Amino acid sequence: MSMVEPAMRMFDSEDRRRERGQILVIFALALVALLAMVGLVLDGGSAFAQRRDQQNAADLAALAGANDYLLNSNATAAYARARAVASLNGYTDGAGGVTVNVSLTVSNGARVQVDITAPHPNTFTRVIPGQESWQVSTTATAKTGIPDSVEGAAPFIFSIRAFETGGEPLAQYGNPASPFDFGETNGDVPTGPSDLAWTNYGTGNLNSSEVRNIIEGDLVINKTIQFGEYIGQHNNGNHTTLYSSVNSYLSGTDVPIPVVDDNGNFQGWATFHVVSASGGSDKHIRGYFVSSFLSDRLTVGTCAAGSCPRYLGSWSLGLVN
Repeated sequence: MSMVEPAMRMFDSEDRRRERGQILVIFALALVALLAMVGLVLDGGSAFAQRRDQQNAADLAALAGANDYLLNSNATAAYARARAVASLNGYTDGAGGVTVNVSLTVSNGARVQVDITAPHPNTFTRVIPGQESWQVSTTATAKTGIPDSVEGAAPFIFSIRAFETGGEPLAQYGNPASPFDFGETNGDVPTGPSDLAWTNYGTGNLNSSEVRNIIEGDLVINKTIQFGEYIGQHNNGNHTTLYSSVNSYLSGTDVPIPVVDDNGNFQGWATFHVVSASGGSDKHIRGYFVSSFLSDRLTVGTCAAGSCPRYLGSWSLGLVN
C-alpha cells in the first residue's frame, strides 16, 4: 500500500467533517427561517384574532358612547361610557400598554369615535430581533341624533322657558293627562313659558292669510332655519282667525314646532301634540309637548298639511365606520 492512500483517506475524512459542519450551519439557519415563517403564520393568525376581538370592543364602545350622548347630551358621560364598555370587553385604557381614545363631534347629529391600540405579545416571531410584540389598532365610529329635517312644521312658536335646562318640558306643559292652554299676548314673540306667537319662518312680514295657508297646506315653506335666526311675527297681532284653522286641521296630531328665546331667535325644536284650539275671547291652543327641546338647525320640508305625516324624524343610532 502506498503512502498516498492514507493521506487521501485523511483528507477525505477532514472534508467530510467540514461538510458536516457546513450542513449543521445551513440547517440551523434554515431552522431559524422555518421557525420565523411558522411564527409569522401562527402569530399572524393570533394577531388577526385579537384584531377581530378588539374591533368588536371598539364597535360596542362607540355605540355605547353614542347612545349615552343620545340620552343625556353630556360629552363627559359619553366618554366615560365608551371607555367603560371597552374595559368590560378586555381593553382598559392605560393597562398593559392599551390605549382607548374617545372623541366626540357634534354636527348634524353626534359622532363618537373610539380608537383602541393594544400590543400583541408574539410567541414564535420573538426569534426575530424587534418582533417581540406587534401593535394592533382598531377604530369605530357611531352616529346618533335626530335628522335635522322636518316635514309639515306648524307655524307657531313657543318659548325656550317652557323647558328645563336639560331640554325636558316643564311638568305642567308635558302632561298628556292634563293638556295646557297656551295663550297669546299679542306680541311678535312668546313673552313667557305659557305664551305662543305665530311665524312664517322668517320669510317676511306675517299676515293671517299667509299663515292660514301654511296650516291648511296651500302654502309650503322650504327653508333651513339657522340657530339664532329671528323667526318672530315681524308685526304685532292676535290673528284670531288662525285658531279655527288649527282646530280644524291640526287637532289630534303631533306637530314639529320651533322654540325661540325671549327675542324670537330660533333655538331648536320639539314636538307638540295639538288637542284643540279656540279663537274666541280666550284665544289659546290646547296641548302638550311630547318630546324634549333639541338644539339644532331646522329644515322645514316640502310637505303640505294632510298630504304626508308631520314629523321631526326618528331617533337614529348606528355604526358608520
